[in-house]
Amino acid sequence: MLFNSQEFVLGFLPVCLAGFFLLGRFAGREWALRWLVAASLFFYGWWAPRFVPLLAGSIGANYLLGGRIRAMIQAGRRRAARRWLICGIAVDLGLLGWFKYAGFLASALNDLPGIGLPVPRPFLPLAISFFTFQQIMFLVDLYRDGQGRDGQGRDGRAPVRLLPYACFVGFFPHLIAGPIVRPREIMPQFTHPGVALPQAENLTDGMTLFLLGLAKKLVLADMFARFADVGFGAAASGETLSLIEAWYAALAYALQIYFDFSGYSDMAIGLARMFNIRFPLNFNSPYKSADIAEFWRRWHITLSGFLRDYLYIPLGGNRRGALRQRANLMATMLLGGLWHGAAWNFVIWGGLHGGFLIAHRLFRRTGMRLPGVPARGLTLLAVIVAWVPFRADGLDATMAMLRGMAGLNGIALPQMIVGAFPALAWLAEPVPVLRFLGDARTLSFPEVSACLALGWGIVLFAPHVHELSARARGWALTGGFAFTVQALFFAPDVTPFLYFQF
Repeated sequence: MLFNSQEFVLGFLPVCLAGFFLLGRFAGREWALRWLVAASLFFYGWWAPRFVPLLAGSIGANYLLGGRIRAMIQAGRRRAARRWLICGIAVDLGLLGWFKYAGFLASALNDLPGIGLPVPRPFLPLAISFFTFQQIMFLVDLYRDGQGRDGQGRDGRAPVRLLPYACFVGFFPHLIAGPIVRPREIMPQFTHPGVALPQAENLTDGMTLFLLGLAKKLVLADMFARFADVGFGAAASGETLSLIEAWYAALAYALQIYFDFSGYSDMAIGLARMFNIRFPLNFNSPYKSADIAEFWRRWHITLSGFLRDYLYIPLGGNRRGALRQRANLMATMLLGGLWHGAAWNFVIWGGLHGGFLIAHRLFRRTGMRLPGVPARGLTLLAVIVAWVPFRADGLDATMAMLRGMAGLNGIALPQMIVGAFPALAWLAEPVPVLRFLGDARTLSFPEVSACLALGWGIVLFAPHVHELSARARGWALTGGFAFTVQALFFAPDVTPFLYFQF
């Protein structure tokens, strides 16, 4: 079930909210939380019911493992606790590896001479990447908290109960595509005495954030998706794209994934707020970043924090010299790219960002600094170029897009543009239409240009939703509401969020 579907907006959400608060009022918090877990499992099973036992089993198994780790620490058996932690992480990663990476790994090995492995193709369970990371955080944090700073196991907190833990992992607003919330941030909120009692401020704020996120998805992200799909589809089919066609497709995809993920993050935060749960900020105007490190502090903030605290720092971080630090950065970003998908395109994307981060650190060591506008422009250029392999359908399509963006296939402009500005004939070849731009989607070149200019104006100069005052949010909500309703009820199909694929 998708947040942007009629079934969710008009059916599941109001029923889930009503049941949660009615049970909280008349039966107590425990029954309200049981309802929330059941509703979240129903939400998950709407897509593929056969994977509900996998999610429920994963929650139960990790909860039992967490209890075992805690018991070993309290008994002073730190080595045994560590073994149980390693076992739990191995099981979680093994499950993720089988479903998501077994086929990719077998295919990669079969490229070597003399290897003829069968290629398994298990069906990928929805959200397995996200709920696996959530539960690894739970196990690691439980072990770290139990160890204490001096390693003596001085954790005096009460044992974790199953019901708040099941809510922490399975809560539907973040279950499918994040944010990747931490146990200590969320579980105490589910045990708060007033969590299942309606609060008008949280309901109105949450609904506002949800509707603004829905507008980003339906009005902006899906519009730019149509432009991007034409150009990237042409590259995948072996067509030759001119400079402007390739750049327009790349610019459109950069806007698509921005508004898609920003919209989803706002919707998830808004949904959680309606249930009196506060999620951390997950998206903070990343295209305004002045360097690539700042970009990763603003883009998918919770994933960046996970990779830093549970991968980069355990690998050694910056504590073992400059060469080891660069190796740790590259390994972290390669694995972060692979987390997004089992394909070489995602590995290349992660490798590019690893290279950018290393180059950024080397440049900082020189003591030089770029001024604000050039720094932001260079960062944005690097991010857009790296989106190409992330979006393209294979390495051939990636190279086709990059050749077009480099101008190796020439420059073309519609005859109407060259006619209006004859001097452009020195640079561009006049053509009747640009085949792989808006002309294929009923919009003319000027109209597509205007849409891109509007999108980039929003992301580069407008404040993000969480910086707006309540009054400004109201104006934004009023402006986008009519378009959102029209898209929700009259769109030919429901487009999944991009991060649903990861």
